[in-house]
Amino acid sequence: IIGGSSGIGLATGKQAAERGAQVIIAGRSQDKLNAAVASLKNINPTALGFTVDIADASSIARLFAEVGAIDHLAMTGPAPNFGGFKDLVAANVKSEFDGKFWGQYIAAQHAAKVLPAHGSITFMSGAYSQRPVPGASSLAAVQGAIEGLVRGLAVDLAPLRVNAVSPGLTDTPLIRGIFGDAASEKLYADTAQSLPTRYVAKPEDIAQSYIYLMESKASSGSVLFPDGGYTLY
Repeated sequence: IIGGSSGIGLATGKQAAERGAQVIIAGRSQDKLNAAVASLKNINPTALGFTVDIADASSIARLFAEVGAIDHLAMTGPAPNFGGFKDLVAANVKSEFDGKFWGQYIAAQHAAKVLPAHGSITFMSGAYSQRPVPGASSLAAVQGAIEGLVRGLAVDLAPLRVNAVSPGLTDTPLIRGIFGDAASEKLYADTAQSLPTRYVAKPEDIAQSYIYLMESKASSGSVLFPDGGYTLY
């Protein structure tokens, strides 16, 4: 799991470990990795952690050289960036593609060379691919590109299964780190009232989608939207 040291990635790792999987997580912060691996080892002592910079192709290559054979690759995304289209700096948008699209693309390319035929790749996109808001044009572009890639790879890499999870707003440490606890609570409460479910997902809720896509032999080329109904209107 790339991006597995906190939030959705760590929740996915815990649910996989509970099912008996050896979980290997990767992320940028060694301190966060150490804490996450310790929590995973409480469930399954075979858990491992490796550092990686998803925006650095050489770092991704090193990760896969160190890890070796795997059965599944799951990826989460870095922090979102917002800005009005007329004010966006093209170089910053390219950097966003480097971290959110190209990082996942390159990781998937490495994984495809070592995954077994029964294995899977699960990307992360996001609900703005279907329902963008003002200031999220670059995010919508990145997320839409990921979902198009999923459909192409499901055909190109068959019988390897390729899917994506596309969450809406989720109560994660990453979001709380951006907005702070007080502002995040208001954001979650306001968002919940606008959703059909009246509920903002926790990392554990999104992790269920990752586990389903890893386990379901019938799912490929699919994008799951655990977004509380956000994309309905």
